[in-house]
Amino acid sequence: MNALNEHLFSDRKDFEKGRLDDGQIPENPALLFAYWLKEAIERHNPEPYAFTLLTNSADGFPDGRIVYLRTLEDDGALVFFTNYNSQKARNIHKSNNVGAVFFWPNSERQVRVSGYASKVPKEFSDAYFASRPRESQIGAWTSEQSSELSSRSELEERFAEMSARFALGEIPRPPHWGGYAITPVKYEFWQGRPNRLHDRIVYRKENDAWLSTRLSP
Repeated sequence: MNALNEHLFSDRKDFEKGRLDDGQIPENPALLFAYWLKEAIERHNPEPYAFTLLTNSADGFPDGRIVYLRTLEDDGALVFFTNYNSQKARNIHKSNNVGAVFFWPNSERQVRVSGYASKVPKEFSDAYFASRPRESQIGAWTSEQSSELSSRSELEERFAEMSARFALGEIPRPPHWGGYAITPVKYEFWQGRPNRLHDRIVYRKENDAWLSTRLSP
């Protein structure tokens, strides 16, 4: 066994930073998610807004990548932004069943969300785009996301062209760029506990009501 595999094979840690008792489980999982996210930020978890977005690819394999949560709606919807011509967007166009996984190591917590993705209103995307740094706005016009490039210089040349094009004045949102809202239908909250006896609470939405269940770890 090489050194890397030996490390992977033997490295261990126990989990003892929290618990999710039955009395801490609200009827609405969106409230628990918002509370955990707030604590993830306060506990200085790395990239607390980042999550793995899972979509269904054309070849039948799950397709995952890291994106940023940019808005948490009152109804629990998770909003992120992307290029509507990207691979993730093409996958969503074919099947809007998606998954989201948040991992907060400093809190020893994980949340899995399943739901349906839909485009947010244009006005919503306009407002968020206007809040982005100018260079990021130009980047959105520059990148034909997920398309092939002949070289890095091709991308940099296009950025220079877009920078010159939008040298003055406000930069409008590209029509191919905007937000998606994930409307949850299932949550799983995972809290690490000692001896691998973790807390796992699953919420499923049935007939507009949330039903919760505790799972064995």
